[in-house]
Amino acid sequence: MNDPTARASFVSLLKSELQQQRVTPLVLEYKSGDVIFAEGGPGDGLYAILDGLVRISAFVSQSSSHPLCEFASGDFFGEMSIINQVPRSASAIALRDSQLLFVSREQVMDLMERSPPLVFALLHAFSNRMRETNSNFVQTMLESERLSLLGSFARSIVHDLKNPLSIILLAGDAAASERASASLREQAKKRMHQQVERLTHMLNELLRVSEGSTQHSVEPVNFAAYIAEILDETREELASKNVRVEVQTAVPDLVFPLNSRRLNHVFFNLFGNAADIMPDGGVITIRFQQTEREIMTEVEDSGPGFPPGIVEKLFTPFFTHGKASGTGLGLSICKNITEDHGGRIWAKAEAGRGAIFCFTLSLGN
Repeated sequence: MNDPTARASFVSLLKSELQQQRVTPLVLEYKSGDVIFAEGGPGDGLYAILDGLVRISAFVSQSSSHPLCEFASGDFFGEMSIINQVPRSASAIALRDSQLLFVSREQVMDLMERSPPLVFALLHAFSNRMRETNSNFVQTMLESERLSLLGSFARSIVHDLKNPLSIILLAGDAAASERASASLREQAKKRMHQQVERLTHMLNELLRVSEGSTQHSVEPVNFAAYIAEILDETREELASKNVRVEVQTAVPDLVFPLNSRRLNHVFFNLFGNAADIMPDGGVITIRFQQTEREIMTEVEDSGPGFPPGIVEKLFTPFFTHGKASGTGLGLSICKNITEDHGGRIWAKAEAGRGAIFCFTLSLGN
């Protein structure tokens, strides 16, 4: 896409037309570091580089400028002033001692009226330069998007790791206390072991998402026993936030294929989101419904519920609502996990109720 030949052709043709029309342009010399023209200055003509190197840059803020491109011998710049009589949109600075040919707008317009080939050469060079600019802009935007996603991913990891790390710290302090009984130390050991496993599986899930992995293994699990373990593991963490869990319906007592380590993330995320949205404490209500083919789990909090238009966006990666430190990546992972279990997940907004999340798990029938 970069075609310096087109620009060199225009400069060569411009010099030839200047000689034929007996027009004497200005030859200007600049030392390295000299400002040739400043952003916002008058657009009074174009420059052809006889020798040297010039950088074009523009301000991206009041105190910071961004380099756009560099031009060397045989190239030209400042042509926008020929096309539209507006102030300069960028600045030009000599990067080394440079000798420039300056042709005023009036001189160039007069030459183009007399020479259609010069008009075509300028249009060709200008079109090529616009394509280069578009390509550079796209690459810059893609790189910026990559960095933005990387930052969001990092913030999500930090946010998700806070709770288990806090529990490990508290359990470690309790176990190290001189007054700690043998049973308390054993309980603290169990808590730390659970949270280390939780961290490991959480990081594995994040890696799975980032790598696009489709590997998913299951084994027979008793669902009632599994839910009892989840409630036991999260009870202390939720209690510290003045949140309690109420199970309103019987937990289906049956065995079916699950990846319990991955499914943990769904419950941890939904419980954590509920606790975050209820900073003064509240209640998380769980209900279960079983059919021949699947089990549906409903998780409802006693918070303010969803505002209009939010529910449809909740499972979009990096979409967040109601949490200063959240990124929305957690719900996107929950969606992947439930779908890998042959199920689905969705949210409901009902007047007078808190946030409601429902997800299904296939019984494998």
